[in-house]
Amino acid sequence: MNSFVDSHCHLNMLDDVEAALLYAKEQNVLHFLCVAVTLEDHSALTKIAEQHQNVYISVGLHPNEMPEQVITISDLLPLAKHARVIAIGETGLDYFRVEGDKKWQQDRFIQHIDCAKQLDKPLIIHTRQAKEDTIKLLQENDAKSVGGVMHCFTEDWETARQALDLDFYISFSGIVTFKNATDLQEVAKKVPLDRILIETDSPYLAPVPHRGKTNQPGYVCHVAEYIAALRGDTLESIAQKTTENFFTLFSPPS
Repeated sequence: MNSFVDSHCHLNMLDDVEAALLYAKEQNVLHFLCVAVTLEDHSALTKIAEQHQNVYISVGLHPNEMPEQVITISDLLPLAKHARVIAIGETGLDYFRVEGDKKWQQDRFIQHIDCAKQLDKPLIIHTRQAKEDTIKLLQENDAKSVGGVMHCFTEDWETARQALDLDFYISFSGIVTFKNATDLQEVAKKVPLDRILIETDSPYLAPVPHRGKTNQPGYVCHVAEYIAALRGDTLESIAQKTTENFFTLFSPPS
């Protein structure tokens, strides 16, 4: 039987975590990475992870959150040393709503990269309208030494190729199932199978056939099904490899 991993979700944002995890289990989605958006998420995320041994968590401050908040390694390290933390992020650059000076976002991103290197934990990267600077900072700050994932990937093949060269994985969300996502679908055909991850980013971006609804981890199987059809592969192969890829990248505790 096929089993799946939701490599990026926000369980703490769902109305009923227990119901979502039960539904996911019924869909054979058996492991979850619950990703931080703020440092204040840490308490809620650790509580979920400590109650569910198949839920792992990250530590990070999303690039759009609280521009006035200066983050240093000393803010990240104590939280990131928790036994259930397997990644740093989500972090990165998002210029979609940023006007004027972007240095604060870049400085925050570098602090996350440095934390990841100090703890030898992979990075979870968010990038929006900032692909050149995102790749540049990953290159300049030796992010290749820890690797990571380009989460909810929506960029072009050249950006994917540069990320792959940095030993990053490419994660596809429900967006890949959208009718107008033809360029992204071409990227999903090209990424090597041993570097693909799947995710929901729930509660956002529900895949077809649930588009427009609140997303949940159990829907990640629809992303896998779509990618399998897109690549002319079997669902079993996509399920197996994306699960293997998750455990290879993040090395979560048993």
